[in-house]
Amino acid sequence: MACASPAASAQDEEPLEGEPWQDNVIAEQDLQPLPADPEVDFDPTGLPRSFRAELTASHTQRGDDDFSEFGLSFGGFRETQAHGTFSLDATLLQADIGTRGESGIGGTATLWQRGLYLRGGWRGNNGLGVVNTPSSQVLQEQFRVFLPSVAMAGLSTQWTRPDDGLQWFAGLGRSGLFSGARVVGFDLGDGNVGTVGGQWNLGEDWTSAVSLLSTDGQIVQTPVGVPRLLPESTDAVHWATRWQREGHRVNLNLLSSRKDGVDAWGLWLDGSLRSGRYTHRYGLFNLEPDMAWGAQPVINDSRGAYYRLAYQHARWSWSGGLDRIESVSGRSFEGWYGTGYARYQSSPSLAYGGSLALRTSPGVDSSSTQLFLDKTLRWGQTRLQIEHATSHSGGGDDDSWQVSVDHALPLRKGRRLSFSAAYGELSYDSGPAEAVATVSAYGGLDLGERVTLDGSARWTGGDQVRGADLNINLAWRVASHWWLVGSLYENQGSRRSPFIIDPLATEQPFVTLPRDRSLFISLRYERQAGTSAGVLGGQPGAAAGSISGSVFLDENGDGERSASELPAANVTVLLDGRYAVRTDSQGEFEFPRVATGAHTVQVIPDNLPLPWFLAEDGESRAIEVRVRDATRVDIGARRQR
Repeated sequence: MACASPAASAQDEEPLEGEPWQDNVIAEQDLQPLPADPEVDFDPTGLPRSFRAELTASHTQRGDDDFSEFGLSFGGFRETQAHGTFSLDATLLQADIGTRGESGIGGTATLWQRGLYLRGGWRGNNGLGVVNTPSSQVLQEQFRVFLPSVAMAGLSTQWTRPDDGLQWFAGLGRSGLFSGARVVGFDLGDGNVGTVGGQWNLGEDWTSAVSLLSTDGQIVQTPVGVPRLLPESTDAVHWATRWQREGHRVNLNLLSSRKDGVDAWGLWLDGSLRSGRYTHRYGLFNLEPDMAWGAQPVINDSRGAYYRLAYQHARWSWSGGLDRIESVSGRSFEGWYGTGYARYQSSPSLAYGGSLALRTSPGVDSSSTQLFLDKTLRWGQTRLQIEHATSHSGGGDDDSWQVSVDHALPLRKGRRLSFSAAYGELSYDSGPAEAVATVSAYGGLDLGERVTLDGSARWTGGDQVRGADLNINLAWRVASHWWLVGSLYENQGSRRSPFIIDPLATEQPFVTLPRDRSLFISLRYERQAGTSAGVLGGQPGAAAGSISGSVFLDENGDGERSASELPAANVTVLLDGRYAVRTDSQGEFEFPRVATGAHTVQVIPDNLPLPWFLAEDGESRAIEVRVRDATRVDIGARRQR
């Protein structure tokens, strides 16, 4: 087959008709102006830095008191070449409290210096202002016995030499309590807080640590659910040793304390063994009456042992455990406590399971049952849950049940909206069962390009109890760096859950209604500068996204924040171990303008209410940030069921 030559083909082509092509040039004066760029006035000189300030006015009704508050909150981040990374979070609060109009000025401030490197391989983290007593990893590895940190106004320092595992820490300050609703304050007590300790390696498999803690003050709940600091002094020494090899780990803890002249001690052992798909946990404990640590109440007057077995593979996850508990003095719980849990993922969109807890002691038997179903639909993810609890004793019987539905809508990334509804009959202290209904909502939505609505709302109604918990924020971006925020905050109390029957769980208060109601108006200013465009954890000129999220109390243990689950406020969150922020009253935190790529978000459980804790896989999360993307992570604290 013959082919035509290129020359012949060119001769056969018809010439193109019409005018020859010319580039169209638009005159500069005819161009439409571009939309305003929020970074048009960005200062690219110097190292990365960011700053924010917020001016707030509020009016509050708390019980019989009616008062106004004026607050200023400010903070930010700054990189340095030789002195690490600085993080600032501070508030200034002025309030006219009570019917007589007494005026009080307070607030809180925390300045962190992290990632300070010195000769000899030492790395330092230092805090000034409202901080928590520092500790080490070995001292914090506890499973059934939890020792809280102590909030104080003072200074904290912690130094680590990773090459040989050597670590030491110290802290000194004044005791106090967090206060305020949206603008957080810190009320100083009359006593002091001091701690010192260290951690070191004893060999290839052995690590030891010791901490000395002295506190003036003991936190108790008043009848209306407001915490108070009583003048009670505590001196304590905590020593721990860990042996670890491959998947096996054993921690031995010894605590000696003196509270108001009364000596007590505690000894407990926690062990864990990971073998394939199975995880074994076991332990022994002997905790004398009046054993104390810091300002918060801790488990005491108990001795016994426990065993837990957990399995996870493919579609199945289940666990079971058994505790034997006796009272050292004969005045607290004695008996058995057993738990069981199972979950089966039958398909990518359907899972179901349940849990069972049994508690038996002389004269009193209790049980708690939970059944749930998780379903992913086109319009979101739903959980249907049924709970039932009974308690039989010589003084009478309690019988409680509740049915709840949680639903999360499938919104675009960075936005969330979930609803919860529950109805049941709850019984306390051998009293008659009371019908209780609860409706909740939580999330955040964009109402146009410049207006954002976020927060939570919960209403509870019953035969004798009615209440509402609101934390609603309406934010309007009035300019590139300015926001106007209106907030409604209301807390009329909450009841303890009759479905938690763990005998070693710290008792939660029974809050009397009402509590407080506040209306806030805030004006917020934010600004960033630096060679890397304010990017956190990145190189100069790096592309950026953002990280936001929340820390919450995961009541049902599913790892997702439901509308009915409460936030964890004033908890420290770290980005890459360098940048520190505290969660607000809604449990929210944010790191704006984070460099793209892999990052780590870590929660420091410094102010989690007992008996809530963070599981080993929950304290730290790996996050991937994409260009101009808002990455969100919700981290739930758990408690033993």
